[in-house]
Amino acid sequence: MIKSYFAKRKFNIFLSFFAFIVMWIVWLIAYYSVKNEYIVPSVSDTFKSFARCFISKNFWVAFGYTVLRTLLAFTFSFVLSVALVAIGVICKRFNYFIKPFMEVLRTLPTLAIILILLFWTSPTVAPTVVTFLVLFPLSYSQLFAAVNGIDTDVIEMAQVYQIAKCQRLFKIYLPLISPNVLSQTGANISLGIKVMISAEVLAGTYKSLGGLMQTARLYVDMPRLAALTIIAILLGLLIDFCFSIIEKFTFKWSKKESDV
Repeated sequence: MIKSYFAKRKFNIFLSFFAFIVMWIVWLIAYYSVKNEYIVPSVSDTFKSFARCFISKNFWVAFGYTVLRTLLAFTFSFVLSVALVAIGVICKRFNYFIKPFMEVLRTLPTLAIILILLFWTSPTVAPTVVTFLVLFPLSYSQLFAAVNGIDTDVIEMAQVYQIAKCQRLFKIYLPLISPNVLSQTGANISLGIKVMISAEVLAGTYKSLGGLMQTARLYVDMPRLAALTIIAILLGLLIDFCFSIIEKFTFKWSKKESDV
């Protein structure tokens, strides 16, 4: 049993590594087919620019601001989603009121919103607001689905045994929805990074990864642009990996609490 588990795990790691090899080969084929550094940068030049990024103070400042804006947008969207879902649990009719707002926010065109926000706010604030508007309906729908997915028998049993609301929150609701919510949190933050950088590029935000990409594009520095893109991808993968580990510990906690 244990040997088969590790054998499957090794095979999965091999497949992931093979996927990266395939992407690298596609890159090489594209580079040697085009033979134009201004269209497809070379692998060596890209990784030289990649290494130079990490010894640049401007890069770390831009990186920090982009991550900070993303975390702010995600935090506000998550906290507001929790509050609205809690109100919906108490008052079911509130869900019918809030649903049209979520549908409108979900279909808002990102580019148009950025252009409008640039008239009202600054290039540093607009990307944060846009990222919030993208993540908020997504977080709400995920939390709403997680709460509604709790087994009604468990809730009825808690009512029958007259378990206090505080105990229900920490012994029933949180353990049951935490693995599901955390599994989506990493993906949401990664999406937030992508939306944030795109918004920063469009808004021309100073001191941001998007701003560095825009500068690289203006100077036709394709290796630096490719290096910054790789960094953004790796950041998203790292966030997903970290939350997948947290999710495993939360799943154990959830199972332990449910057994109690």
